[in-house]
Amino acid sequence: MYRFLLSRQWVILTLVGLVLIPVMIRLGYWQLHRHEHRVAQNQLIADNLDARAVPVDRLTGPGRTVAYDEMWRTVTAKGRYDTGHEVVVRQRTAADDQTIGYYVLTPLVMDDGRAVVVNRGWIPAGNDLTRFPKVPAAPSGEITVTGRLKRDETTGNSGIKDKKGLPARQVMLINSEQVAKSLSEPVLGGYIELTKSSPKGSGQPEVVPEPDHSGIGPHMAYAIQWWLFSAGVPIGWVILVRRELRDRAAAREAEPAPEPVAAGA
Repeated sequence: MYRFLLSRQWVILTLVGLVLIPVMIRLGYWQLHRHEHRVAQNQLIADNLDARAVPVDRLTGPGRTVAYDEMWRTVTAKGRYDTGHEVVVRQRTAADDQTIGYYVLTPLVMDDGRAVVVNRGWIPAGNDLTRFPKVPAAPSGEITVTGRLKRDETTGNSGIKDKKGLPARQVMLINSEQVAKSLSEPVLGGYIELTKSSPKGSGQPEVVPEPDHSGIGPHMAYAIQWWLFSAGVPIGWVILVRRELRDRAAAREAEPAPEPVAAGA
């Protein structure tokens, strides 16, 4: 009755199903791990944003990489802006996630002689992208900045290609090591994403909004879908087998009965 399962077509179909089941299960766990990572990251962001502000040099220093667990911590720094080494970061979006412009990076030289990169916020792009845009003047004199501590951007962790041959004072990545090449002061690793400053100054760039840490994304739903798909493979195989059996039985019933042989023939 089941000899048809040994046919080439059914052997291939069965083997494909046996391969798909573990692959789909694995994809489901991959999506589950992405969900767990997103939940853990959201919790880390929430905890660090709520943590008490600390001086930036407690969490980073020259040549140091900001620890992942310290990202988004609220930090403070006091010093004077070095606008002579100010640069802008190309192809960054405003708070609406649609309008393209620049981030403004200004080194802040602290009282101890070290510098830290400050992302002062977003400005719109002008008509001529080959020229340095009109940047709102940074507050002069001694200033205290407060913001979120961020890790240096690289092509690997941001997906942004570090293009060469850009117009003067324009960059693609927010990276303290790149900024340090033009400064004589030692530069702290990472950078501060400004949230407020004292004095504030007038007409300043648009402050970068805090990261979204409320959504968990569709990863858990995708995981469940993959597992349902994996369960559906054997169910579908059984349904196909039963249909094949019915079709074969119906074909046998439709065959004309053999004519009886006449006696004495």
